[in-house]
Amino acid sequence: MKKQPNRADDEDMRAEYDFSPENIIARGPGHKKAHPTTIHLAPDVAEVFPDEQSVNDALRLLIRIAKTELKYAR
Repeated sequence: MKKQPNRADDEDMRAEYDFSPENIIARGPGHKKAHPTTIHLAPDVAEVFPDEQSVNDALRLLIRIAKTELKYAR
């Protein structure tokens, strides 16, 4: 037999409590980390970069170059 909801409990809840499913985030072992960003490199590109630090360094250099080029283009 299903348990009937207790209306008294519902009335005691504050309006700002929101238990909708999209607000529940599982944390801990075996669960996803908060807001992971995963990028898959093409195999030929992955051969050039041994780890994520080298990819980040190369992208930061590219960002600096692009900003410098934009500055001179004005």
